[in-house]
Amino acid sequence: MSSHDPFDDLEAELTALGDLLDTPSPPPPDVAAAVRARLETPSPPPPDAAAVRARLETQPQDRARRVRRARWKVVAAVVLAVIAVTAATPQGRAAVARVLRFAGIELQLADTPPTPVRTTANLPGERPVAPDDLPALVKFPIRTPSELGAPDHATIADQGRVVSMFWPDGVRLDQFQGGVDPFFFKQLGPPWPDYVQVAGTSAWWIPGEHPLGYIRRQDGTEVPLRQAAPTLVWQRDTLTYRLEGAGTKERAVNIAESLR
Repeated sequence: MSSHDPFDDLEAELTALGDLLDTPSPPPPDVAAAVRARLETPSPPPPDAAAVRARLETQPQDRARRVRRARWKVVAAVVLAVIAVTAATPQGRAAVARVLRFAGIELQLADTPPTPVRTTANLPGERPVAPDDLPALVKFPIRTPSELGAPDHATIADQGRVVSMFWPDGVRLDQFQGGVDPFFFKQLGPPWPDYVQVAGTSAWWIPGEHPLGYIRRQDGTEVPLRQAAPTLVWQRDTLTYRLEGAGTKERAVNIAESLR
């Protein structure tokens, strides 16, 4: 097994990020409140030591998965706090895109709104499939929002890495396995993303239309796709979701929380 741990790269990026930032003084009240609420969320009590030891001795592979998941949660909490505080500074906005790569999405922030994308393009290798066939075509669990019912149609792309579901009213749900390497990128300016929660997990509501693109994993090439509608982005375990076209933040959260 390789000794290289992707968390080492992420830790280095977070460390480098500290040298780039000018901490706002003081941060905006709403930002400070969001960060404080996130940091003050009580942690669950520690498990019984004997039970943990028995578990680790009998199931080493399960232990490795649980450790990786716990580390992702710690990194996610740190990144969310950094984003909330640094969004108020140009230096912070320049660095945020780098640290968001763990979720499979880059938010490329600028002081002015980006130029809208006037053309459209498909995801790499995108092809239509029957919604009922999705579980057999991809390597991660597929979830559907009960709030919307069965999708009208679906696609898979990039050798099964991305699944997209579509509904007649213009709602689109993309789901994929998140990681350090990015998949989608979003070019954003004011209004800034709004921190929300989906069933107790962290999420970002992007309120304005914005250019959406895709980054090929093979060579890092950025592929402009289209002008995206307001979008909700969140992560559940190691899966990342982006819900587009719901109209309002409240409706988007309701749909996201109905995911089954």
